[in-house]
Amino acid sequence: MTAEPGFLRLEKTSLREQALSALRKAITTGQIRPGTHLVETELSEALQISRGTLREAMRQLQQEGLISAGARGRLSVRHLDTKEIRDIFGVRAALEALAASELASRPDRADVVAELRGAVEDMERWAASNLEDRIEADLRFHRTLCRLSGNETLMHSWSSLEGSIRMSIMYAGVERALKNMDAKRHLEIVDAIESGDGVAAADAVRAHMAGAASVLVDGAA
Repeated sequence: MTAEPGFLRLEKTSLREQALSALRKAITTGQIRPGTHLVETELSEALQISRGTLREAMRQLQQEGLISAGARGRLSVRHLDTKEIRDIFGVRAALEALAASELASRPDRADVVAELRGAVEDMERWAASNLEDRIEADLRFHRTLCRLSGNETLMHSWSSLEGSIRMSIMYAGVERALKNMDAKRHLEIVDAIESGDGVAAADAVRAHMAGAASVLVDGAA
């Protein structure tokens, strides 16, 4: 009996997603270092997938900002410089400060604060886990902050930066990355939102992002 085309597409999609997840993890945790050239034949063999499926995953990684094309179209893991790091955190600060300011004025602020505190508790729960889990918990907090604002344009803009955000997290190595994942630093944002002061909430986000960028670029605590 011939397999239905729909089943074949699902299988292909599954392989693509698995490859995408494996490559994204390897890049964002530093297993594949910035500047590394990605060789199709080697990767397709290592992942045991076709080169066509690999190309689909690589296109997605390009869109996410994790890899970039160089001379003659050769793909390599993106390498960020200090200006790009500061630019990324500057844009994050603008987006998330807007979200925090809007949330501080919401009539359902108590519910918003409860969900954000839950996200911080998740960070605390994963604090003794592996690096990948800690990165995901940190990103969940910031994604939740933007999502709860109800501003779809803001959320879309933040999501389009997510690949660059992931790259920036590991810019200066594990030790500095972990400093920026401290749950207490994130509670300062939640407390400011809970106060109902939109200006204070926005300022808390800007201070958080400026501090995070300084940790990565300058090594400041």
